[in-house]
Amino acid sequence: MRQRLLGIALICTAASLAAQSSRIYKARLAPVPIDVSMQATIAGAGGITATRAGGKLTLSGTFEGLRSAATIAQLHKGPVTGVRGPAVGDLVVTKGTSGSISGAIDLTTTLADDLDKGRLYVQLHSEGAPDGNLWGWLLAQESRR
Repeated sequence: MRQRLLGIALICTAASLAAQSSRIYKARLAPVPIDVSMQATIAGAGGITATRAGGKLTLSGTFEGLRSAATIAQLHKGPVTGVRGPAVGDLVVTKGTSGSISGAIDLTTTLADDLDKGRLYVQLHSEGAPDGNLWGWLLAQESRR
């Protein structure tokens, strides 16, 4: 009986650790900050969901309403939330005015820390906006237990 209870306790602990090892992040893709001269080329919206499991971040999402076809999508790291920074990984994107974004990034310890601090964001570029059309900051979602 004691061995059975110990086995059940180990299974419950393992299940709890597995549940804690993954975390969900979401981003709302919106136009990058623009001025009046850019209104003709920058538009659209979308969303991204990212799951962190161990040292891997898996992203998937959709976008629509671009004024020209998407060209690339990348994961970027800013120094703080809301401030743009360099690309840290490439994502797969549909080459159209609407479509999907997906990819998986291996997280270093530093990138994992940046993710938890809200410093990582997805940026989508298009033919008419080669410096960026849509972007969205990956923010952790509260767990509902």
